[in-house]
Amino acid sequence: MNVTSSSLRRKQIAAWVVVSIFVLGFFYAPVGVWTGTVLGAWLAGTQRVWRGFVLMIGFALLFGLPHLVHGLMHGGPGSLPGFLGWTLAAMVLSTLPFTFHRMVSPRLPGWLSTLPLPMFGAVFATIAGAWLPAGFATAQDQKLSLQLQHLSSVFGSSAPVFLTYWFAATLMWVWNQKSRAARIKQGMSLLGAACVAAAGFALLQTIGSAALASLLPGTSFAWFCLATAIALSGWALFAALKDRGWECRPQTLRILQSPATGQPLQLVSQGHGQALVTSAGERFPIRNHIPDMRRPSDLTGANGKYNHLYETIGGFYDDIQRIVCACSAMDGDAYVRSYMRPLEVKAGDSVLETSVGTGLNFKYLPPGVTLTGIDLSPEMLVNCQANLHRWQFQAELFLGNAESLPFADCSFNVVFHVGGINFFSDRAKAIREMIRVAKPGSKILIADETEEHVKAMYESGPITNLYYKNRKEPVTAPIDLVPPEMLETHLELLKPMGKNRFYALTFRKPEVNGERVKPEMMAVETGRYLAPTR
Repeated sequence: MNVTSSSLRRKQIAAWVVVSIFVLGFFYAPVGVWTGTVLGAWLAGTQRVWRGFVLMIGFALLFGLPHLVHGLMHGGPGSLPGFLGWTLAAMVLSTLPFTFHRMVSPRLPGWLSTLPLPMFGAVFATIAGAWLPAGFATAQDQKLSLQLQHLSSVFGSSAPVFLTYWFAATLMWVWNQKSRAARIKQGMSLLGAACVAAAGFALLQTIGSAALASLLPGTSFAWFCLATAIALSGWALFAALKDRGWECRPQTLRILQSPATGQPLQLVSQGHGQALVTSAGERFPIRNHIPDMRRPSDLTGANGKYNHLYETIGGFYDDIQRIVCACSAMDGDAYVRSYMRPLEVKAGDSVLETSVGTGLNFKYLPPGVTLTGIDLSPEMLVNCQANLHRWQFQAELFLGNAESLPFADCSFNVVFHVGGINFFSDRAKAIREMIRVAKPGSKILIADETEEHVKAMYESGPITNLYYKNRKEPVTAPIDLVPPEMLETHLELLKPMGKNRFYALTFRKPEVNGERVKPEMMAVETGRYLAPTR
């Protein structure tokens, strides 16, 4: 076994150990109070604010159902409406720290983004302890108080909540840093120092330092957390107010055009918003720094059907891929490089990815390129924005249909597409659009899953099977849709995990528009010629 496979095997074992710990947390409360907080931070962080709040209330109702039934059977405090009302209030108070964290954290720099969750957690835990009847303190707070009773005796009952919430926020911060080792070490060192300090305070209190407890009584700690939470929220609000709106490069604005009429677009300010408009009166609004170039017809047919899927799974998309790769001992980086390798990208090139999704492929491009992405799903682009912010990348994103690109002819040095074209409403039109906006001589890449992968993964998935079962046609690489005048057409099957799960189709736009050349075009399977296709 070589070094790479040994490393992947170790990562696979570690991944399954972590998954087992989280599964154990559903059945063993001392573990669940920690893993449940991590899952809450993850769920809220992957969703838009309102959706995350609704989902977390839903999960709170689901997992709190045994407690609710027990209370109803034993005549909970007060009347039935009162009991249900206090139960709902407890669930809302336990959810609000994650909601406020989701609102504030993305606008804070570095490890400071880990602080809103523990600060708000301590504040709302104090509110719950003061306002809710005795029988309605959250089960998590009660279990934490027992586990960390010495810490509670020094800093108050909200201190254990603070520690576990900061632990969860830091883990999520580390998870999102991915391979940025220096920042990961910074975050973990900070959390470790805080834990050591808290343990030291608790130890001193247990050996008789009565004066220590008076230095920062429980109520003072809660007030400190409230003041810090307000300060962090003010920082985030100030950052939001400083936001000057959507700004694009002048060269990008010069190539923008209406996807319907092809007329050039101009950036205008209207009221408190911005829009791209044509001289004929077409208007495309800009929301959250993303111009919306869609038309109602773009969300019909197969495009509308599968866009609904991506709107559902967009927040989980990246993390699910990482977990699957780790648990299956698959090298995700090598996999992406295998289909990105045919691209000819150099510093200074303008690069367009259609169906950009969450922007993961941008990480594998060389530095010094100009990045542009377009996708039909707002949810995917929101997560793409978050990724670009974490990676400190600059890219211009557009909400639109790959079958009607809002760019002028011959605008980009590199054009590629990864994932999604299999189920476009009009694949041929999408390919023609990629060719249209590519500069002469550009090499174009189209990569997507094979029928084998769709059957093995999507048709059997708990959510995706609703979209992929009962398909009329099997998935095929669209080599027959590539216009015959394209050069160097090449189809390759990629084999992650030793199976035909992905294809990469490449071709080159002729140097001279209208030139018709009949080159030898071959389908290739990992370097072995199969048969001539033309």
